[in-house]
Amino acid sequence: MNFQNPDKNGYYGDFGGAFVPEMLYPNVAELQEKYIQIIESEEFKAEFQDLLKNYVGRATPLYFAKNLSEKYQTQIYLKREDLNHTGAHKINNALGQALLAKKLGKHRIIAETGAGQHGVATATACALLGLECIVYMGEVDIARQSPNVARMKMLGATVIPATSGSKTLKDAVNEALRDWINNPATTHYIIGSVVGPHPFPDLVARFQSVISKEIKEQLNEKIGRENPDYLIACVGGGSNAAGTFYHYVNEQSVKIIAAEAGGLGVDSGKSAATTFLGTLGILHGSQSLVMQTEDGQVIEPHSISAGLDYPGIGPMHANLFRENRAEFFSINDDEALKSAFELTKIEGIIPALESAHALAVLDKKKFEKDDVVVICLSGRGDKDMETYLKHL
Repeated sequence: MNFQNPDKNGYYGDFGGAFVPEMLYPNVAELQEKYIQIIESEEFKAEFQDLLKNYVGRATPLYFAKNLSEKYQTQIYLKREDLNHTGAHKINNALGQALLAKKLGKHRIIAETGAGQHGVATATACALLGLECIVYMGEVDIARQSPNVARMKMLGATVIPATSGSKTLKDAVNEALRDWINNPATTHYIIGSVVGPHPFPDLVARFQSVISKEIKEQLNEKIGRENPDYLIACVGGGSNAAGTFYHYVNEQSVKIIAAEAGGLGVDSGKSAATTFLGTLGILHGSQSLVMQTEDGQVIEPHSISAGLDYPGIGPMHANLFRENRAEFFSINDDEALKSAFELTKIEGIIPALESAHALAVLDKKKFEKDDVVVICLSGRGDKDMETYLKHL
């Protein structure tokens, strides 16, 4: 099975597709028809690569975490996506899609955001490229991610609160989709994760695949081989994970681990561990695993981390789970907090709460002394200081 790209209808195994209202057919069909042709063109690639290098600051370092490695008695490397401009991996995709939107003749950009990192990245790309920017964000997330809200506004974006449902990420996606239905001709929706109708999961994964491309080159330089023994990344919708896994998913020798948000515990009723709790369903335009009741009502997710607070998972990851290509761990809020403080104290790096879920796998799984373990440090912890301060 090819785990990397979907089939022509946008399916990874049983997961994917495009389930959209009739009003959006023209937009989604236009994207499906043109996205590969545009992003694979020499002109696009040259412009995108130049921005990644000179604006974003790529390649991000692959850092050998000596103190962490000593503690866990294995060889741990951190892929430092936290060192990107705007502080996370989200800028890779936001810039790529903003460039694509311009090529499609769209001048108005909408986006959803949970932790605010995708919102900031989108607002940044729009400021750079002269595009109008509207960001939908759950009211709850606006309250707990106020530094990012301020950044978005300073960058010229309009931030619109989502006040329905749990007032978090899924509700922001609902509002953004509503906007797109009402403004199909002028607007491109920059989805921030590997979710949504085809071609978004594939489009986002391709823009984020720069992460695994660099890991291959950097590992080769450091240890003389491209392949680690293990790759670990956190998964909500799953864009940093898709980028980390992308060039490795078809290489069976590389073991893949995904860390989901367990919240207060998988059985607590306050969780976002979709592979443990989800069943086949349709959410935000694609078929995947969804946390839902027997009659298909979405169950409200919970995570201490705003970026993992999502009741579904990208179709690429659902397929990795179903086919046993990746091992999934559920990481509770307190376990993520513990790992965040540990990395801060022994490596001097404050991680985003999302990334701390990936780090917490180190306490759940035993690695051999010679194993090469690469963890995607997807973002930095500035945005989470308010939460961290409550637990100091």
